[in-house]
Amino acid sequence: MQAKNVMIYGTLGPACADPEILGKMLSEGMDGMRLNLSHVTLAESAALIETYQNAAARCGKPAALLIDLQGPELRIGTLAEPVRLTEGERIGTDAIPFPDKVKEALKNAAAGQELLLDDGKILLKTQSENLLCVVRGGLLGSRKSVALPGVVMHTPALTEADLNHIRLAKAYGVTAVMQPFVRGKEDLIAVRAALNEAGGEGIRLLAKIENEDGLAHLEELLPCCDEIVIARGDLGNAVPLWELPAVQKRIAAVCRKAGRDFMVVTQMLDSMTHRPVPTRAEVSDIFNAVLDGASSVMLTGETAAGEYPVSAIRYLVKTVRAAETYRNAMR
Repeated sequence: MQAKNVMIYGTLGPACADPEILGKMLSEGMDGMRLNLSHVTLAESAALIETYQNAAARCGKPAALLIDLQGPELRIGTLAEPVRLTEGERIGTDAIPFPDKVKEALKNAAAGQELLLDDGKILLKTQSENLLCVVRGGLLGSRKSVALPGVVMHTPALTEADLNHIRLAKAYGVTAVMQPFVRGKEDLIAVRAALNEAGGEGIRLLAKIENEDGLAHLEELLPCCDEIVIARGDLGNAVPLWELPAVQKRIAAVCRKAGRDFMVVTQMLDSMTHRPVPTRAEVSDIFNAVLDGASSVMLTGETAAGEYPVSAIRYLVKTVRAAETYRNAMR
């Protein structure tokens, strides 16, 4: 029996806000879009969502819409302008608008505690309660993620903003909710209860695996969600980067054995954010994700903020279809 086609998703953002661009992406074979609610709200995105839904209607395709909640993820606040952090520089902890829980953790952190910003692109280390050293620098923008490896911070599964988005989800045509940083089945039970209360019983629930707790409780998550998301950005901060491929393989194997769908995301075509063609390594990564049994794959910044959103989707679709052809021929 031939396996079902892998679903292809992009991410909504300024780079693909034009109806013509969205139409081309859908015509290339894109099946749906994600909206990252860590940066915007559903209300703020109403016009963009409508543009996408209208483009899908013109193409005769369903307008699958995945919303990515804030969840227990920690992010810095708003900066007046991006801040350049230079390797070797020492900065005060008040130079960056950290959330209160991070500030509390820093007060008790030993010297040398790592802080990973913007999915690990920037690395800081504590020198004292009020002083940080830039180990790996870069340009830091507003609302970027912050993680303290090895530090446990207790945060609720759903923020008040998340609950409001869940209440509005059905009215905006949301077809799936992505819960980030899932730690155990209780997180998913809370999201499903909120969806049911809001009349969203038919909305799918996707569990993002991004931390060690999610990995440790993976099997108990499977009955509580419709799909597992191997979210390699923050997952690559939670484990040594060189171990990430093995972790991805392990999650995929558990999902296959249980018959649970899984999605692979993050940096699938990262080079295409600024280049018209992908690297050979990227297309191999996509191909192998399909052979591992992925039910869906997704682009993030490549379509939301990249220079070549249509081309990125084209390469993703063509590589996935080539992998499906190969897979089906080998059965």
